[in-house]
Amino acid sequence: MDAPPVGRRLAPQHREIEMGFAIEVDSATDARLEAYTSIREKDLTSGHGARFIVEGKVALETALRRGRFALESVFLAENRVAPLAELMALVPENVPVYVAPQSVMDAVAGFPMHRGVLACGLKGDIAEPAAFLAAIEAGPSTLLLMSDLSNHDNVGACFRNAAAFGTDAVLMDGQCCDPLYRKAIRVSSGSSLWLPYAHGGTGLDMVNAAKAADYEVWAMTPRAEAPPITEMVVPDRLAILLGAEGPGLPNELIAACTPALTV
Repeated sequence: MDAPPVGRRLAPQHREIEMGFAIEVDSATDARLEAYTSIREKDLTSGHGARFIVEGKVALETALRRGRFALESVFLAENRVAPLAELMALVPENVPVYVAPQSVMDAVAGFPMHRGVLACGLKGDIAEPAAFLAAIEAGPSTLLLMSDLSNHDNVGACFRNAAAFGTDAVLMDGQCCDPLYRKAIRVSSGSSLWLPYAHGGTGLDMVNAAKAADYEVWAMTPRAEAPPITEMVVPDRLAILLGAEGPGLPNELIAACTPALTV
């Protein structure tokens, strides 16, 4: 399934595997590292900003090999340069790779960065569900819909499972937290970096847009009266809707869906 483009694509030119690619930094106040300063505080307030932080080798490798988002820079601890030399060969030449002693990286981030691997990505424009669905072609398709999920770990886990089960895309209403939050990316094993998604609007608008695009929307609920999902015949175009971690889906959204199901 074709998805709307997100951000700019990475440049095709890549650097050679060598130690000379690094830009050495020896001060935590270096202005070039501004994107990485006090990461925890920024995590709490970043919301839908233009940048996001990738943490750890797995997530960075995903971003470089199959990510949909451009990278602005990479930031490594000195002891990670040699082990990651082959991976650094995939970094486009127009993306700077900053290297600093572990103590400097910790001071910049505001806490011990044991993984020693960070990158700054550029979010670009994220479509809302209705606009995203308008660009999807007809034919078999499976979507995961999320409404009001406020926990970054859970959002990351949903992306990871959606990717594992071959979901074509993830749609989220505006009450869901950002899947490009640092921890959400890590929990998703990087899948939120490549799996197409849309974010914004209300849950009801999202459900109605999916129905208008010929998706059958199944609402998942723990209610005892709901039939199990195993009794259903899977349609060609299916959207599975998940609700908030505590209260679950509101009656309004459940009523808008085709059936309400339990696992």
